Amino acid sequence: MDTPDVGIPERLANRMSMPEQHEYLRRKFSRRKVLASSFATAGAVGGVSLLAGSSGTASGEGASAAHPLAAPPAPVRVDGKLVAPFGRHLAFGADPKTQMRISWQVPFAVKSPYVRVGLKPWELSRKIEAEVRDLHTPALSKKLPAVEQYYLHAALDGLEPGTTYYYGVGHDGFDPASAERMATIGSFRTAPARPETFVFTAFGDQGVSHHALANDQVILGQNPSFHLHAGDICYADSTGHGKESDTYDARVWDTFLAQTESVAKSVPWMVTTGNHDMEAWYSPNGYGGQSARWSLPENGFDPAKAPGVYSFRYGNVGVVALDANDVSYEIPANKGYTDGKQTAWLDRRLRELRADEDIDFVVVFFHHCVYSTSTHASDGGVRDAWLELFTRHQVDLVVNGHNHVYERTDAVKGGEVGKPVPVGASTDPTRDGIVYVTAGGAGKDLYGFGPGVEDSYEGNVHDRDHIVSFHWTKSRVPAPDTVEWSRVRYTGFSFLAVEVTVGAHPKMTVSALAESGERIDHFEVVRGTR
Repeated sequence: MDTPDVGIPERLANRMSMPEQHEYLRRKFSRRKVLASSFATAGAVGGVSLLAGSSGTASGEGASAAHPLAAPPAPVRVDGKLVAPFGRHLAFGADPKTQMRISWQVPFAVKSPYVRVGLKPWELSRKIEAEVRDLHTPALSKKLPAVEQYYLHAALDGLEPGTTYYYGVGHDGFDPASAERMATIGSFRTAPARPETFVFTAFGDQGVSHHALANDQVILGQNPSFHLHAGDICYADSTGHGKESDTYDARVWDTFLAQTESVAKSVPWMVTTGNHDMEAWYSPNGYGGQSARWSLPENGFDPAKAPGVYSFRYGNVGVVALDANDVSYEIPANKGYTDGKQTAWLDRRLRELRADEDIDFVVVFFHHCVYSTSTHASDGGVRDAWLELFTRHQVDLVVNGHNHVYERTDAVKGGEVGKPVPVGASTDPTRDGIVYVTAGGAGKDLYGFGPGVEDSYEGNVHDRDHIVSFHWTKSRVPAPDTVEWSRVRYTGFSFLAVEVTVGAHPKMTVSALAESGERIDHFEVVRGTR
């Protein structure tokens, strides 16, 4: 791996938090631009507005303190009829029954971007103005160019529950409602007014690859109501150590969003943050880039500070997204950045969901693993911060990524096996404990398991009494574990598909599918009488 020539020295980066790295970069880039002004005009010097967050432009907090020479270059203007939108991706608002967020990208600056929406593809009568959030990324090494990226977002509110809508994205010169643009029309369906049977899918650690694309297409075939992405989204930051010395290429986001559009243009793509999603160039917490690219529910404890922390309810399921970078012992660049506010919010939110008589199941997803025996193993920081809350509020399913494999536990209670859950079995979280799934086989290069630990999955079962592994401690030293909870292991590209039923005896049927569509695991979650 080449180290960027603008990198923080390793001896410094090891001791610096994400805000400290951001401030170091801001001062370093501003100083370079001041020196460069002796040889070039301000308009010719590349900008560094990337050094702050993004709202309308890649400025946000700290922008006013940047040196005047830090302004990004004037946008390149191209005739709008020659600029085609791409990378469409949907997300719910706080209420999936009535709110949808539509996001997309354009390769050049455009005038008056908007969304047209209607109940028929040939009647897109409603027109909603879009917000522009642009990002400027300088040349971070001699091999990479400066990059200008333009992300557009439209908020659709007041929708009818259980309704299919058609939409088109456009701008001056590109009208999706025109006859020659009809092929660009997309569609989505809002959540039903009353709970009904549905499917959702989930994975983490996707990146850009043929395998990632293959998983997307198999997911589309499940007809999911939404998809959960447990972080490490595209790997523009290919190193993921949470340091400025990480290799970062902003153009990978363009490729990723184009790859994902085939499914995310119709399936809400609900993401959270992994270690590879901390991008120090854009904001002190590393999430300025994510805030520019995604529009997620703004009902967490602080949407501006932690965009990957939120919740929503779909039918009889409450879903909670968390940012494990806040509590990770393994990769502590953002550890403690919420000052405990995320954990306090999680406690309140789980309590609220459990008190809701219309909620049968609670699903929590985030990046770092609570229980895994693969390369990164388990994160003690996640366990120390959240495990007691999951147990107290009887969470029904926890989905993680981080380790690029599929691994699934038995029902775990108090750190031990509460009940063995072999392939095809059923478990009751109110009695047995919680099943934890590592679904990190979305498309990035695969990991494996320890020496002599074979895969064990549907049709190829190799149960083991115990496996020697480890968990990360507060001192960042791995502590050895001998575990009995590793029930299913699969070294291959895969994802989760969860069917949720309603009625007198609701259940979640959780299946893991390989990129070929072959089932490699399944089990049921059925709660006792409430």
